[in-house]
Amino acid sequence: MTALDAIRARQSRSKVTDVAPSHEDLVTLVAAAGRVADHSSLRPWRLIELRGDDRLVLGAAIAKAQGDKSPSSKPLRAPLLIAVVASYRPSEKVPMWEQEAVASGVAHTLSLLLDEAGWGVIWRTGHYTRSRAVAKAHGLGKNEQLLGWLYVGGKPAGKPGRRKEVKARELMSRMPAPKPKKDADAAHVEAPVKKAKKDKKNNKKKAKKKS
Repeated sequence: MTALDAIRARQSRSKVTDVAPSHEDLVTLVAAAGRVADHSSLRPWRLIELRGDDRLVLGAAIAKAQGDKSPSSKPLRAPLLIAVVASYRPSEKVPMWEQEAVASGVAHTLSLLLDEAGWGVIWRTGHYTRSRAVAKAHGLGKNEQLLGWLYVGGKPAGKPGRRKEVKARELMSRMPAPKPKKDADAAHVEAPVKKAKKDKKNNKKKAKKKS
């Protein structure tokens, strides 16, 4: 299967089974995902594996962030959650938005690799993603932000739903044509006319003052 085939076949899986890739399985895929374009090779990202009771800790943190009494059951939808963290590095060349784009690129590429390897994946976020309670549960530093989680598990039997067609031609364009400059001869003629109007206006003002 080519990269093009794998990308065309990829689909988010909102439901997965209870099997998940091992840590060693992930190491190989993460090493490949980390090859995304990365200005100055800052590696402004890291990943956190959530397995077993880690998901209960996250459920409690989500509940705290939302002011709910009961822990959220959302983290239990998959046996493995991979938290995607933008870990910003000091740089005069690479702004924060570009570093966050790198972290997002790693997450998306990893989701493609997991899907191609036979795993079901969906990237989930939420308004609580960058709450203090959730950040604390993940042990994030002051220079870090959570971009969401890849929910990973086995692909269930049956075909996934259809995806909307990407109408590429409608999303592609060229640079807009530059605005035409005024004709040099026309500008040469307009300048004296504007000056004459301005002089006439000034002369009227002087006449009013004298009267």
